[in-house]
Amino acid sequence: MEPRTPWWANAVVYQIYPRSFADSTGDGIGDIGGIIEHLDHLQDLGIDVLWLSPIHQSPQFDNGYDISDYRRVDELFGTNEQLDELLEGLHGRGIKLIMDLVVNHTSSEYPAFLESRSSRSSPRRDSYWWRDPRPGFTAGEPGAEPNNWGSMFGGSAWTFDQRTRQYYLHLFTPQQPDLNWEVSRVRERVYEMMNWWLDKGVDGFRMDVINFISKDPALPDGVSEAGGVWGDGSPHYVNGPRIHEFLQEMHHRVFSEREGEYLTVGETPGATVEQARLYTDRRRHELDMVFQFEHVSLDQGPGGKFDYKGLELADLKTSWNRWQRGLAETGWNSLYLSNHDQPRIVSRFGDEEEYRYESATLWATLLHLQRGTPYVYQGEEIGMPSAGFTSIGQYRDVESLNHYAEALRLGMDQEAVLESLRRMSRDNARTPMQWTSGPHAGFSTVEPWIPLGKGFPETSVEADRAAEKSVFRYYQRLIRLRHESELVSLGDFHMLDPAHPTLFAFKRTRGDQALLVLGNVSGAELGVPANLESGDLVLGNYITPGDHRLLRPWEARILDVSIYPGG
Repeated sequence: MEPRTPWWANAVVYQIYPRSFADSTGDGIGDIGGIIEHLDHLQDLGIDVLWLSPIHQSPQFDNGYDISDYRRVDELFGTNEQLDELLEGLHGRGIKLIMDLVVNHTSSEYPAFLESRSSRSSPRRDSYWWRDPRPGFTAGEPGAEPNNWGSMFGGSAWTFDQRTRQYYLHLFTPQQPDLNWEVSRVRERVYEMMNWWLDKGVDGFRMDVINFISKDPALPDGVSEAGGVWGDGSPHYVNGPRIHEFLQEMHHRVFSEREGEYLTVGETPGATVEQARLYTDRRRHELDMVFQFEHVSLDQGPGGKFDYKGLELADLKTSWNRWQRGLAETGWNSLYLSNHDQPRIVSRFGDEEEYRYESATLWATLLHLQRGTPYVYQGEEIGMPSAGFTSIGQYRDVESLNHYAEALRLGMDQEAVLESLRRMSRDNARTPMQWTSGPHAGFSTVEPWIPLGKGFPETSVEADRAAEKSVFRYYQRLIRLRHESELVSLGDFHMLDPAHPTLFAFKRTRGDQALLVLGNVSGAELGVPANLESGDLVLGNYITPGDHRLLRPWEARILDVSIYPGG
């Protein structure tokens, strides 16, 4: 029997990157106290779930995604008691809390890794991936790494340990060694920790790169591109051989006997529609929904994320349609355009200068009217643009800094490298939340840990909520529409005019109800095809009524076409 419709089918999630949200202590770093001070902002927006990026104790080599104590809040962000206060404040407002679960890897300062590293005979040696040098090589010499896998952040995915004369695997930085999920003891420790958080009142987890946890134990070499030093190991760890077994075991150990409403979200880079269907088929008891990356990779060239080539709208329509149709009967998708790793959408795919409000609300419309669970990233609800940094000294992100150093080492033009960072750096999403037009944007009373973005002082919560054209108020209406309409949350999706270079049009249907969504993804006026002109306006991002035969620059319309022919 098909399970009943889950509570999260009409929910909206808001993501907070804590160090950039609000500083309550005057040290320039956002914290839990700052979040507590702004809970009314979240309640006013109307969201159902708060996703909190890592706040655990961490050396902060990768901004908290290197955890050294999974049960303690890092003092940068506050205390465990403050987290309890945050939970109480959220639950009192009808908002759930999900936390980041980072268990593909730990910090190199995590006690289990320190013990594992202490000796080859350590009982925890097998908790991580330790290997001898490649046969025929001397430990520590170039090329002696156990395989040729490259790290996500540049260089080898292996680091040599002088004390024990072996290498350990880290798909990210050397300070983030990968856990060996083949060892049942490792898995049980993870499940024990997850249960501990749920017992404290947390409502679920967003699971960081969760489809990396199962690796081919043989750790074979990956394919190297011509001229490249490091190979692509992803075929041997992305959606690995035991991933479904591990996730089903996790569900059984952590969630199967719990009463209540929980949420499990899997970040799954490289997952296809078919794989996502397996992850999120509710009868398989693995994940509730996935984060996939296909649509946010379409403006990247063959050189990867910093090889910007621009977006072809037809490609995005193809991708979104594939995922909408592919998960229509089984499975569920997370709907997002922004998060802590992506450039701001109004800068990336919109017009941050002349049509910031219009393009911000257009993209919100196209996203929130799809089937799936929408995510709002802090600042997205006021149309914050990307950072606009002009020098390398402004950047803080380890991925960006490593790319800059490596690109210059290879002889690339400095200005070209900075331009690629301006477009695609993760720091574009990590500038401080702009609350007011006052000093430090109301984020802090002192200089923030990272410079303010170029949208300051024009763009702020204070200014937007007082403006006639308010991105925030538009998001409120979109969220309310999803809450009130099963057509929006559960209806079928039908892409229209897929090849049009600037018109984004689709229809949602459920029974005898139908909505038509139109968007002009350009700064020029656009004629509406005659067969799409009819309908009663439900919501639009222009304040004044327009000609139904014409879409103004970056205009979005949601039309009720239930009673119209073909509706």
